[in-house]
Amino acid sequence: MDADPVAPDVTGGPPIGVAIVDDHPVVIDGVRAWLASERRLRVLATGDDPDAVLRAAPEAEVILLDLRLHGRMALDKLAELSAAGRRVVVYSEHNDPATMLAALDAGAVAFLAKHEGREHCVATVLAAASDRPYVPPALAGAMVGDPRPDRPTLSDKEREALLLWFQSMSKASVARRMRISEHTVKQYVDRARIKYTRAGRPAATKAALLARAIEDGLVRPEEIGIYRSQAATDRPTP
Repeated sequence: MDADPVAPDVTGGPPIGVAIVDDHPVVIDGVRAWLASERRLRVLATGDDPDAVLRAAPEAEVILLDLRLHGRMALDKLAELSAAGRRVVVYSEHNDPATMLAALDAGAVAFLAKHEGREHCVATVLAAASDRPYVPPALAGAMVGDPRPDRPTLSDKEREALLLWFQSMSKASVARRMRISEHTVKQYVDRARIKYTRAGRPAATKAALLARAIEDGLVRPEEIGIYRSQAATDRPTP
């Protein structure tokens, strides 16, 4: 396990701390180089043991986690970290749709396939740090192709509120855009979560709810990218 010194971000704000957990040093070196190309990011610690890495960098805002460590799948550790409030981006070569959706169900904020390059890696980590959804190509394919039944029906207003919220707008900004109260926006989001819970497909996090909406064709992956220009100045809320 290696810890890196923290340098100030030249843009004036504090850099986003990232911890990398992988049992392949060559992967760690490659990802570290990718993230180093983005001055808003700073790798704080790396290693093959999640607990040791987080002891070295407890302040890390995003954890980039290989889903298979030392020959076994780490879904239980993913669930544990997510339950503790950690933002975990799974970074794995096991990118079959069932595994990707299982990772989201366990609480991952995003899933990045190891064959996806620097651009998607940096964008995913930046989005995760701000609680914004980001859908890399492999994850989009898994979501759209999900064959599971029990798809609840959302009203037009519920879908509109979710789409705007997924585009990284705060609930207050969604309320202004829809000309309704922030309380009503929250009700729309909560109603969608309740419907999925009743269907046996709970969506406790924003990432999980986004996955459900894309799986069911309620939102298209390309619609989520709009937030980069449409809502760049809005601060998202969980």
